[in-house]
Amino acid sequence: MAVRKRSRRDLTIEQQLARGPVDLVFLALVLLLTAVGLIMLLSASFAIAMYNSYPGVDTGGNPYYYFIRQGGFALGGIALMYVISRIDYQRIRLLSVPALALSILLLLLIFTPLGWESNGARRWLRLGIRFQPSEFAKAAVIMFFAARLSKRNDELRAPPKKWNKRTFTGRAGAFLDRIGFLELVPYGAILLVILFLLYKEPHMSAMILVLVGAASVLLVSGVSLGWFAAAGTLVGAALWFIITQTKYMTARINVWLDPTVDLKGDGFQPWQSRIAIGSGGLLGKGLGNSIQKYQFLPEMQNDCIFAIACEELGLIGACVIIALFMLLILRGYWLAIHSRDRFGTLLIVGFITLLAAQTFFNIGVVTGVIPTTGISLPFFSYGGTALVIQLAEMGVVLSVSRQITAPKVE
Repeated sequence: MAVRKRSRRDLTIEQQLARGPVDLVFLALVLLLTAVGLIMLLSASFAIAMYNSYPGVDTGGNPYYYFIRQGGFALGGIALMYVISRIDYQRIRLLSVPALALSILLLLLIFTPLGWESNGARRWLRLGIRFQPSEFAKAAVIMFFAARLSKRNDELRAPPKKWNKRTFTGRAGAFLDRIGFLELVPYGAILLVILFLLYKEPHMSAMILVLVGAASVLLVSGVSLGWFAAAGTLVGAALWFIITQTKYMTARINVWLDPTVDLKGDGFQPWQSRIAIGSGGLLGKGLGNSIQKYQFLPEMQNDCIFAIACEELGLIGACVIIALFMLLILRGYWLAIHSRDRFGTLLIVGFITLLAAQTFFNIGVVTGVIPTTGISLPFFSYGGTALVIQLAEMGVVLSVSRQITAPKVE
């Protein structure tokens, strides 16, 4: 008996919406940046892989070691991006709470024998493969905040909670409710848990990115700017305390101000990075012709890959890379503005702001604009976990873009 193929009429309205066309401009930019990133990774990592000189990694002298592994993660990430782009993004609402719970569990597992320590930091888990749970935590926080805050308007329209103003507790509760403090308590509690676990690793750069992603979703959802001013002051004071009370962070600030104070130590990397950028000139030395990647510049396949790009492609090539990132970010925000509903807007804003912050911080560090943070460059830096999750996040953006032509929903 022949099985009748389901026609478009058999699908629900939501299923039909989810099958709309993706935004080709955004997709093309993601694929282009991924391709350029792989090419630059091959060039930047060739020497260090051939000499097998990176601590804790045995390349076997294979010069294509990092490229092959990153290429595999890129293919897997692109496949995952495609699958996610085909799924109705409304389902993320149901996944947001389990994803947040899983991210906290994975961060806790770091402090068990499953955790792996390197260079004084315990940031990795080894569960068959080695990965950083912090990458998943960034996305989980954005998903949860977007799912909850997308219903904020409906909650504000609901009748206000009645407080017993005859008691001090009731009067205090009514006041805190009126100024919006109680609304923020659950989000603040979640952030404190995540940030505390990241602080214990320690992983300062992940703490910053989690805060940036969460803050962007809160801001667009309509939370009062006064709370951002208060929270910014508090977070700034906390970061300053951590920096001044943590030796390695204090050293990073001193080296940022003047790398020559410790050229044989922490100042070596930023100094060599600036040499790489300066030696590239206007047109660069040519793809593959970097000198700094031959055991001079540390982390050339990771945090400092943009410096190698500047050396080989010159100022013009570096500006083209920056322009591609800017176009992707601007296109992402355009999609957020035209999203069908508030949930889609908040998801895109969170993920695109996270991408923009990582790009800014990485390039800022490499060029000496800001102190060293240890933040990698999206789509370029070596790291399978980061690349797969970044492409998965872009898949969510593409999923939202499929429904842009549909009538807006409040």
